[in-house]
Amino acid sequence: MTLAGMLLGFVAGGVGDALAVLKGALVAIIPQALFVLRAGILNPRQRALQGAKRLLRAEMGKFGLTVALFTLAFVLVPPSNPAFFFSAYVAVVLTHWLGPWLLRRQRSTSRGN
Repeated sequence: MTLAGMLLGFVAGGVGDALAVLKGALVAIIPQALFVLRAGILNPRQRALQGAKRLLRAEMGKFGLTVALFTLAFVLVPPSNPAFFFSAYVAVVLTHWLGPWLLRRQRSTSRGN
């Protein structure tokens, strides 16, 4: 998604818009990666009883990092085109939400053949 958006931004407005897409995508990807690491999703050995507490802490960290990255993105290096920045952010977030749903649906239809 990020590469496709950067290509579209480059064609539409040049390097500045491609970088705006990259910044928006990074603001979405970095907190998501932190969430996965802190929630222990990659480590199945962690006890299930602590799962809710881990998820809550991971989500709070993700939210805080997202706010901090948005602030840094607009204060230190403002994007040349905010429309591309926010479009990339929304596209990456929607990819994380819709990806598992779309893959599950694809698997269920391929089993029937």
